[in-house]
Amino acid sequence: MRTARKGSVEMPAFVRQLVKETEKRVSSFFRGGRGGAAEGETPGDGDREEAVPSPYLDRPVLDKATEDGCGRWGVTYALGSMQGWRANMEDFHNCVPQLGGPLADWSFFAVFDGHAGSAVAQYCSQQLLGHILSTGGVGPEDDPGKVKAGLVTGFLQTDRHLLAAAQREGWERGGTTAVAALVSPRRIYFANCGDSRAVLCRSGRVCFSTEDHKPYHPLERERVESAGGSVCVQRINGSLAVSRALGDFSYKAAGDRSPSQQMVSPEPEVSAVERSAADEFLVLACDGVWDAIGNEDLCAFIHNRLRVCTDLRDVCCQVIDLCLYKGSLDNISIILLCFPGAPQLSADALHQEAELEDLLESKVAEIYDELCARGEEPDLLSVLTVLASSAIPGLPPGGGIQSKRNCIISAYYQQRETRKPTVPNGLGDA
Repeated sequence: MRTARKGSVEMPAFVRQLVKETEKRVSSFFRGGRGGAAEGETPGDGDREEAVPSPYLDRPVLDKATEDGCGRWGVTYALGSMQGWRANMEDFHNCVPQLGGPLADWSFFAVFDGHAGSAVAQYCSQQLLGHILSTGGVGPEDDPGKVKAGLVTGFLQTDRHLLAAAQREGWERGGTTAVAALVSPRRIYFANCGDSRAVLCRSGRVCFSTEDHKPYHPLERERVESAGGSVCVQRINGSLAVSRALGDFSYKAAGDRSPSQQMVSPEPEVSAVERSAADEFLVLACDGVWDAIGNEDLCAFIHNRLRVCTDLRDVCCQVIDLCLYKGSLDNISIILLCFPGAPQLSADALHQEAELEDLLESKVAEIYDELCARGEEPDLLSVLTVLASSAIPGLPPGGGIQSKRNCIISAYYQQRETRKPTVPNGLGDA
């Protein structure tokens, strides 16, 4: 039986206030100054800017969707996702902590990062696992060769069925990357198609990570060019930023080539890793995470957060905030799967965390006083700028000052509230 709990977590009001206060300074930057067109679209020319809708919002959507649950063998998981600066939410996921029947000890998790629409990502999130299981390669005997072949065939079958749906529904331009983990009692099977990524942390270090499929990588470029395409500005035909994906059928039209030989291949790269008692956690995430933080830093950050937080949903939300504050402009989705060897709550770590937050609050107060003494307006951005240039001991590894911005913002508004001028008695009634 699958055990799961779903919920919703909203960004605190003071962060919304931060976005409102800084909107004029950053909106033009995020709309057109960075990132160009959405993934899968050709960036527009300057004289067409008014005619092409921006892929970015004037302010990010900060509401988060979360989910958590558990399976057998002490495996627990959580999901967090947020639309962010993108005009639309195109990420989907699938979390199945227990497959049931003879595979009751197996789990399946996947993240789908759609482009040129969300329909393909949604379809694949609902269909991929069924196609993988229908191959018969996944069985309780846990034969690595059969399981890996089943994963590959499942992806290819999903893409074939997707083509019929795309022709019927008009999804030919849409596509999605996919990264999946199939966890058995003995092994973890990884299947990656595109630039979403999976990372396994063991003994506090990155033990394994999938490789992104980008058009400019030599083997990927060779396939693209052999199928009649080109790689320009690191994109296929100057447009698509990934070289493997489900969907994207306008890039799969070479009639003399197999599906895996097309400009965009639906074939995943599959790996099997033996499980270990030292396994701590597994992360599956879209490129909205990996564009902002590297494998080792994310591993270090989550390792640290698990020692001060027992709610995996909250850990996922902290990762999302960190990526947003580090400049991610994309949808952000992350699945965190923890094994029995994951770091546990630590009294020492909690004490250090409390000391760090006390230090940050005192630093904010000092900076506020200094700015006031110089006759300057102690606005939030000024406080953040000064604090970012200060040496702060004890910051979460991999996260840095960005990982404590919520604490800093809260401390700033507390200072502003306590220093608000009071109205003399009687004047308020005049």
